Amino acid sequence: MNQKQNKPLHLSHAGPKLLDMPLLNKSSAFSEKERLAFNLEGLLPPRYETIDQQRERAYMQYQACTTDMAKHIFLRDIQDTNETLFFRLITEHIKEMMPIIYTPTVGEACEKFSDIYRSARGLFIAHHQQDRIDTILHNATKRNIKVIVVTDGERILGLGDQGVGGMGIPIGKLSLYTVCGGISPANTLPIMLDVGTNNPALLEDPMYMGCRHPRISQAEYDVFVDKFMQAVRRRWPKALIQFEDFAQTNATPILDRYRDSYCCFNDDIQGTAAVAVATLLAACKVKGVAASTQPLVIVGGGSAGCGIAAQWVRSIQAEGLSEEAARAKVYVIDRDGLITTRATNLQGFQQAVAQDLADFDGWNGDYAPGLLEVINSVKPGILLGVSSCAGLFSEEVVKAMHQHTAQPVILPLSNPSRCVEATPEDIYTWTKGEAIVACGSPFADVELNGRTLPVSQCNNSYIFPGIGLAVVSCKARRVTNNMLMASSLALAEASPLAIHGKGALLPPLSGIKLLSVEIAKRVAMAAIADGVAPVRSEEEIQMCIEATQWQPEYREYRRVAS
Repeated sequence: MNQKQNKPLHLSHAGPKLLDMPLLNKSSAFSEKERLAFNLEGLLPPRYETIDQQRERAYMQYQACTTDMAKHIFLRDIQDTNETLFFRLITEHIKEMMPIIYTPTVGEACEKFSDIYRSARGLFIAHHQQDRIDTILHNATKRNIKVIVVTDGERILGLGDQGVGGMGIPIGKLSLYTVCGGISPANTLPIMLDVGTNNPALLEDPMYMGCRHPRISQAEYDVFVDKFMQAVRRRWPKALIQFEDFAQTNATPILDRYRDSYCCFNDDIQGTAAVAVATLLAACKVKGVAASTQPLVIVGGGSAGCGIAAQWVRSIQAEGLSEEAARAKVYVIDRDGLITTRATNLQGFQQAVAQDLADFDGWNGDYAPGLLEVINSVKPGILLGVSSCAGLFSEEVVKAMHQHTAQPVILPLSNPSRCVEATPEDIYTWTKGEAIVACGSPFADVELNGRTLPVSQCNNSYIFPGIGLAVVSCKARRVTNNMLMASSLALAEASPLAIHGKGALLPPLSGIKLLSVEIAKRVAMAAIADGVAPVRSEEEIQMCIEATQWQPEYREYRRVAS
């Protein structure tokens, strides 16, 4: 616990008002002295409990929930009642509960957001309120905001437009900033930008809680987002802004527009790329090969796939390849086939990954080669999916990968789990257990021919909490490419399979908080090198991180006059 958390907290709130404040409520853990001082006598059962006694009861109640959605609702209710207890419970059971508060269950929670809605969390800013954004930001129940996660709900996981239901993603992400990164929940804020929805089912749903109209025009949208960004700068000029689940038509343009003037990043583009590249680098270490020798096929030509391609190009350039040579080793396949320079409908971010078919013998004409044809032609060492197309990595595709390389690296990263390109069990079966596999959603380890084959979850939660911790603790002004690459390298170096020759490809979630600290140190050093952070030494970084770390433990309260 940092020194600030050891000190008593002086409050003027009392009585039922104090019990209704999730950040301050201790429920049955209020001491006798506190109950007298804060007018709580009679409002609570007479027993005085520790937070661990509360946690035991909460976990017993959690286990009584019969479905993942029921567990999600139960945990969210605790979060909206007693945040310290919520984070203590999650911290103690992180491996079991992360899939409940985050992927894959959060996807279903977004789909059912209006049906399961109980209480408000964060801020909802609708387009028709664009001239009152400053006032809305001042309505936030938290004052010292350091990390904001914002979405417009248009591309939630692999589920598409969920409108206002997309708010479940910022809430879940920020929970992980606290659980994994140690950032106080008092410093975090989820925000939903409601610009309508093009999901007809939501527009016709009488329970839908968002604005009941189609999404606004692009011109209106751009003005609205810019007003929001300017208002955030006025209210919290040093806050880190994480863009989450914006559609590919907006994700990259928004990032490009603000990345050099705001402290911001896009987790779907940059966070996904950082964790994917870390996983691929770890896999190359396991294989004992240089990353630059492994052609990479990415299936999914959206902002996530192209973001991974860009990060991978930078990583293999570090091994001595020119940018042109590095790009020649990355093949991105979209719904129409391989992205090539002959395509006439490419978006700006796709142009950098387009391959020239003239460079390949036997590929001519106007058609774009498909997945199997690309695999058989370029003989890649790595196949990665961010397509949201369930089953796309068929037996024929996986066996083709195995035919061309003895130890193929296959990463079906689409989530939730029902959107995965292939299950780990199928991949291991079709490659006789010789593939290196990681998935975007959690899957159980696979038993095959007497062997237990671990399945790592290639999850952004390995990356963004550490980046956020570095930015917040060391007061970085920007998030640079070098900072993102530092996070990838730090995670790759922590691979149990690469270090010990056994175990999982990625570290266990049980140690993610310590790992986030190590990642934060590396990211902060990169920030210093790039001149975007005021700290100057590793010792100062260590001190800043320790001072930032929040623990889910109750503080002593002392009453002051209002």
